[in-house]
Amino acid sequence: MTDKIKNIISASIQTKKEILNDDAFLKKIENAVDAIANAFDKGNKVLFCGNGGSAADAQHLAAEFSGRFYKNRKALPAEALHCNTSYLTAVANDYSYDVIYARLIEGIANEGDVVIGLSTSGNSTNILKAFEVAKQKKIITIGFTGTTGGKMKDVSDYLFNVPSTDTPRIQESHIMIGHIICELVEEKLFAEEVK
Repeated sequence: MTDKIKNIISASIQTKKEILNDDAFLKKIENAVDAIANAFDKGNKVLFCGNGGSAADAQHLAAEFSGRFYKNRKALPAEALHCNTSYLTAVANDYSYDVIYARLIEGIANEGDVVIGLSTSGNSTNILKAFEVAKQKKIITIGFTGTTGGKMKDVSDYLFNVPSTDTPRIQESHIMIGHIICELVEEKLFAEEVK
């Protein structure tokens, strides 16, 4: 069993090493940090969406912005779109689960906002539809996926396609990338605040 544990940890480390050594990937993180910081600076918001474990990751990252990361600073307008269960179940029942995020983007998102979608396959229909509505409204889209990017690669302004096909390894890297973005956005916007 110890060997199995070591293999799992090694696979996680290897995935992160591939990201670490990919200069274009790191540059995309910098660009996403700039886009998110700029949106917040202009009074816009960041909205997150995902399914299953990726919904939990979306909620986690939204809380890092709306709560705090390292610094004691004002709250930033960020929200995970799946947290209103009455809305979620009503729309899924009355329309389709495929449009749960698209309808919220249609209703509450504005030009200049950012929508971040997490999908290990990159093919989650509800996130694709949300990104399509976001594009129509001139909203920046950031996709967190696995290695191929799936269909999200065609609708993401910034795509973080983690170099793995293994869902747990992808999700571990999604949180790492999300934490990096949260930390750097916070530093950029609140340079004078103390930890």
